[in-house]
Amino acid sequence: MNLALVNVKGGVGKTTTAVNLAVSFASSGLRTLIIDLDPQCSTSCALGIEDHEPNVADVVMRRRDLKDSLQPTSSENLSILRGSLELAGADLELSRRKAPVQTVRDALKPVRRRFDMVVIDSPPGLSLYSLMALDAAGAYVVPTVPHPLAADALDQFFSGLESVSSRLGKKPTLLGILLTMVDHRTKLTDELVKVTRRKYGRSVMRTEIPLNVQLAVASGRGRSIFNHESWSTGGAAYRRLGGEVLRRARKEGLL
Repeated sequence: MNLALVNVKGGVGKTTTAVNLAVSFASSGLRTLIIDLDPQCSTSCALGIEDHEPNVADVVMRRRDLKDSLQPTSSENLSILRGSLELAGADLELSRRKAPVQTVRDALKPVRRRFDMVVIDSPPGLSLYSLMALDAAGAYVVPTVPHPLAADALDQFFSGLESVSSRLGKKPTLLGILLTMVDHRTKLTDELVKVTRRKYGRSVMRTEIPLNVQLAVASGRGRSIFNHESWSTGGAAYRRLGGEVLRRARKEGLL
C-alpha cells in the first residue's frame, strides 16, 4: 500500500508521523520505503540520512530509475528515497511536462512488488509535490493539531482537495485524520479535540499522538522514536497508530 501524509498547514507533525509510521511498519516485518518529497528534506534529516546522490530530484526531474536511487536506513526493512533541496522552485519547470502529477506513481511501478508499504511525506500545501504524493497513494492520512488555526487549515485542505481532485488519476482513500501534539492538561485542547471528533466522526483516528518532547529530541538526533526511546509516550502512541493504520487499510481492502 502507498500512503501519503498531507496537510496544507506545516508544523502539525506530518514528517514526524511519516518517519515513525514507516519505522513502525518496518519493525513489524513489512518491507517499507519512505519517500521524501519535501524540498526541506526533513524526513531524510529525521532519519539521519545525509546528503546523497542519487535522490528524489534524480527520479522526479531527471527520470532516473527509482530502484537505482534508493538507500538503506539504520532500521531493518526500511529504505529511503532521500529528499533534495533541488526540488525547491522546480515545480514550475515540472508543471510544463506532460502529466507531471503522475511522475511518482509511474516511478513506483517497477518496484511495486519489492515493498509492502510506501510512505510518502509531502510539503505543506497542495502544491505539485503534494499532488504527486496523493496521485501515487492508495490512501492518505492528514495530521493536525488541536489549535484553532489548524482547524481552519483542515477545512481548507478538504475543500482544496475537492477542487484539484480532477488532476489525480484516482482519488485516494482517506484513512484518517490524526490528532498530534495533544496535551489534555489544557481545557482548550479538550474542547478542540471534541469539536474535531464531533465534526469528522469516524474519520478521526482513535489514536492520538501526545505532546512529547522525546519525539522532537529523536528527530533532532536523526532517529525515529523507536530508535531513541521506544518506551516513551510518543513511542507507545506511534506503535498504536501503526496498528490502527493497518487495520483501517485492511477494512478498506487496501491490504
